[in-house]
Amino acid sequence: MTDEGNPAKPVRAEDAFDVEAVAAWLREHATAFREDLEGTPEVRQFPGGASNLTYLLRYSPKNRAQRDLILRRPPTGAKAAGAHDMGREFRIQSALAPVFPYVPRMVGFCQDESVIGSDFYVMEKLDGTILRRDLPAPMTEDEASTLCAHALDVLVDLHSVDVASVPELEKLGRGDGYVGRQVSGWIHRFGKARTDDTGDWSDIVAWLEAHQPADVAQTLIHNDYRLDNMVLAPDGSLRIIGVLDWEMATVGDPLMDLGGMLSYWVQADDDEFFLMFRRQPTTEPGMWTRQEFVERYCERMGYTVTPAQWRFYEVFGLFRLAVIAQQIWYRYFHKQTTNEAYAVFGPAVGYLEQRCRRLVSAGSTTGAP
Repeated sequence: MTDEGNPAKPVRAEDAFDVEAVAAWLREHATAFREDLEGTPEVRQFPGGASNLTYLLRYSPKNRAQRDLILRRPPTGAKAAGAHDMGREFRIQSALAPVFPYVPRMVGFCQDESVIGSDFYVMEKLDGTILRRDLPAPMTEDEASTLCAHALDVLVDLHSVDVASVPELEKLGRGDGYVGRQVSGWIHRFGKARTDDTGDWSDIVAWLEAHQPADVAQTLIHNDYRLDNMVLAPDGSLRIIGVLDWEMATVGDPLMDLGGMLSYWVQADDDEFFLMFRRQPTTEPGMWTRQEFVERYCERMGYTVTPAQWRFYEVFGLFRLAVIAQQIWYRYFHKQTTNEAYAVFGPAVGYLEQRCRRLVSAGSTTGAP
């Protein structure tokens, strides 16, 4: 997999595990892959991402082609209740495969914590390109627009999956009220993750509680849909062949999924601090703006959403992003991780507080609902 922006590196000491124990478990349980799992794999770690830990397992069996697998496991330290459920992530992708051809092939799920100290799952590594902060090669404006169109196509495909036809996916749904459950749930998570330096979000929280819209639909949603969670075909066609990181996937309001996606969508005219958030090449010439993505998505899905109505999804997307950052900052603040990449998450939460407040104030100024 071409991944210039996030190459696999030596495993951090705090994230190491018993490689031979994993190899033995795979030889016993991954029967469909047994011939490719000879010996002990070389293990490296992908440093990108700030949630579940992701590793490359590289097997080089004699007289056979190299086999690359991916292992996913939870992070160390305190975790939000219900988060980092490896079995859930494994089951969702297994159930999706027949109806949504953008998930990697699953290899196996281990819930025996005696193997490496936590549960984990293993999947095949897709051969393709993952886009990171900067493009690995120049892209024309037309190509950038095409990439956005492909990302839109796959999102529409996901939100169009017939959930009722797949029992494992249908079980994810809890009925109407998704927006309300998300608002209260993320407010609760934020309260649990507060640190001494957390700002006063009371006005933002009150605004979110008072401006919740009704669900527009109940569809399968990814909840972390971004360009850097997609795998592009290795032929340079900009065709998307895979979507990764299904940790937060569920059945819910698709506009909440879109709002979450666009909270990460930094565009060229954003302020200097928000430009520092960029993890995708969304500032390249030809890339759609957030507004363009919303308009084209709603046109495809048949939703009518005014700018004033969209403000809720934008504010909530940024609030949710702040909570995720705060949860990671909590672990760093309390020295549950020594990963220095997390040192910037505290200031990031403070910035997101101000960004949310500006959007809320803009709505109040214009009299928008």
